[in-house]
Amino acid sequence: MELHFGIQNILFLAALAVAIYFFSKNFGKVWRNIRLGRAVNRSDRRKERWALTARVAFGQSKMVKRRIIAGTFHVIIYAGFLLINIEVAEILIDGLLGSHRIFMPLLGPVYDAAIHFFEILAVLVIIACIIFLWRRNVQVIPRFKELKGWAKRDGNNILYIELVLMSALLLLGAIEANIEGNNVEGWAISSQLAPLFSGMEQSSLHLLERIAWWLHILGILAFLNYLPFSKHFHIIMAFPNVWHSKLEPSGQFDNMESVKKEVELMMDPNADPFAAPPEGAEEAAPSRFGAKDVLDLHQVQLMNAYSCTECGRCTASCPANQTGKKLSPRKIMMDTRDRLEEVSAIVDAKGKFEEDGRSLLDDFISREEIWACTTCNACTEACPVNIDPMSIIVDMRRYLVMEESAANPSLNTMMTNIENNAAPWAYAQADRANWIND
Repeated sequence: MELHFGIQNILFLAALAVAIYFFSKNFGKVWRNIRLGRAVNRSDRRKERWALTARVAFGQSKMVKRRIIAGTFHVIIYAGFLLINIEVAEILIDGLLGSHRIFMPLLGPVYDAAIHFFEILAVLVIIACIIFLWRRNVQVIPRFKELKGWAKRDGNNILYIELVLMSALLLLGAIEANIEGNNVEGWAISSQLAPLFSGMEQSSLHLLERIAWWLHILGILAFLNYLPFSKHFHIIMAFPNVWHSKLEPSGQFDNMESVKKEVELMMDPNADPFAAPPEGAEEAAPSRFGAKDVLDLHQVQLMNAYSCTECGRCTASCPANQTGKKLSPRKIMMDTRDRLEEVSAIVDAKGKFEEDGRSLLDDFISREEIWACTTCNACTEACPVNIDPMSIIVDMRRYLVMEESAANPSLNTMMTNIENNAAPWAYAQADRANWIND
């Protein structure tokens, strides 16, 4: 194994350092934004959480549910992404040490077999990307029609980048197949593409190989820094997002401790309202009940917003959306992220958040949207990474009911009946059980 450390390695080290610096800075800002939310404890039942992460995030188990064809192509792209990281690791080592395909002499026949498999997978990824571009821009399946502007361009950009990276990798192998002494002849796809560069001078091939190598690695580093501004950031956020999933039954709502305490005091005639809370149970009084803005949401809900893949499976599964109502669970998550980015800009400019006269409720998400929700939980069930749009909707409803007394009329009627008749219907309490006689 020969090492040739020189000016190229210094330039590579500088490019790598710049890329890591800017990615760390932008990732740190996203993490800061998530921590602007209320603290929530989702670190219990660790074995269940690791098992869920292995099954859903690593195993992609929910991708092939219902939408088998699209899910299968996504799994192919996901597998390509995992394997390209092995190739990237080799490029990083080569760039730092001045070696060339450092894993080849170490792994021998195993290396050749891996490259064979990877090149076939790269072709499948290219096919999958072309199909997805067709579905997004030509066929335009229903769940993508909602995407406009940046959301649509971003989805296309990711597919274009995947196409370029995979094509560059195959062409790099084809160029190397013509360079004497490289011992890369016979690889699955590279050998088929090698005639494109046959007959070229060895010096020209070496120069072309270096150009292709640099374009490939610089493209990967640029893509790394594109991620924090893209919906494709889910390739990183999906794993902690799934780990912090809600493990309780889907339909089980969480109680607000401050409200629960008030009810317990009313129900217990012997309770001391001035007694100190038990050790470890103290809770700061909430600034408001429910959620009006993103800072009222808890940290996992904000993590959900950054983990959204914008695939639209939640909206396609939503019965309210299917019946023509305004609600789109995907839009709920995109609006939450957009508002959080707006709040982030204020924090960056002023060092802390200062009211700007805007809020998630009304300025981004309308009341009509949140009251259209049936709380069936179909959106969370459909999400490939366990995002929970319904929890945000329920928290905004809580705000409207408990802070503004602004429940929709049908809900107000039901709550009035419960208060007066101990039942949701307008029957006298004495008549509540009459249905038994029938």
